[in-house]
Amino acid sequence: NNSDIVNFMTQNYPPDITYQDLAVEFTAEFYDPVQWAKAFEASGAQYVVLTTKHHEGYTLWPSKYSWNWNAMDVGPKRDLVGELATAIRGNSTLTFGLYHSMFEFFNPMHLEDKANNFTTQEFVFKKTLPELYEIVDRYRPEVIYSDGDKAPSTYWNSTTFLAWLFNDSPVKDTVVVNDRWGQDCRCLHGSYKTCTDRYNPGILLPYKWENALTFDSHSWGYRRNAKISDYLSIEEVLKQLISTVSCGGNMLINIGPTKEGTLPAIMEERMRQMGRWLAINGEGIYASRPWHHQNDTLTPDVWYTKKDDRVFAFSLNWPQDNKLTLGAVKSSQSTTISMLGFTGDIIK
Repeated sequence: NNSDIVNFMTQNYPPDITYQDLAVEFTAEFYDPVQWAKAFEASGAQYVVLTTKHHEGYTLWPSKYSWNWNAMDVGPKRDLVGELATAIRGNSTLTFGLYHSMFEFFNPMHLEDKANNFTTQEFVFKKTLPELYEIVDRYRPEVIYSDGDKAPSTYWNSTTFLAWLFNDSPVKDTVVVNDRWGQDCRCLHGSYKTCTDRYNPGILLPYKWENALTFDSHSWGYRRNAKISDYLSIEEVLKQLISTVSCGGNMLINIGPTKEGTLPAIMEERMRQMGRWLAINGEGIYASRPWHHQNDTLTPDVWYTKKDDRVFAFSLNWPQDNKLTLGAVKSSQSTTISMLGFTGDIIK
């Protein structure tokens, strides 16, 4: 339904081309997982979640259940998941996690189950569940981000897999999962909740949650025709980070690599900008907790966090006349005020 995409394909590809034909163009010849790991570490991130398989069904690992539709058989001829797992664990302090799509756009087994109103489960038992067991046993992720749950959890047999994951799997003592294990699970069940994409309600929530968003405001992948204005500025990224943490959430920000396996320069720049900011201000982000106010009553672009006996006020804009007014803070004679990254006297 997108005329721009239809016109591009018509003008640049033969009329009988299929999605599968494009896999050979995915080469990843410049994929350097160690460089990726170091860039992620430099961003100040604490965990990384790699997409092992998206909705088209192509797996980035040599899956026994995705013959001739994986990164070892077609395209890069490499185990991209395994290489990153090794690089992350050997070159960073990040926790390693994996994303996995439950459904697939083109898989005949899934399409038949769907046509049967999900009363049959051939796709689940021959494809989805075997892949999930495979990536857990092989790569031992400590975060599993499930997606593409466009059917009830009973169809996906989710409880059986999760019971194994939390009781008998090699990561049973450390793994956490999100809430996308069936249409009846989202925003209800999971170690943490990802109720919608770009989920940032701006209020304190009574559960653990995550704001998954993108550097490219229009896409979860890489777009060769993206304009610089399509990317979030570092100020916009930090606004998302601060408001998310203030309300008790984590932020997971998406990077769309190129088909050659590189991180787009503007996305890496944003990551490193975020890392430099966190090197100064991370004291009020890492291991912090929500305060009893999230944003200020008088200055709404100020957001709060707390840690131990300290309250951190993050102002998204520099105050006029260099004077910051806080309505939520009540001070006493014993109150001390300081600015992160600054050692001088901030009160005149």
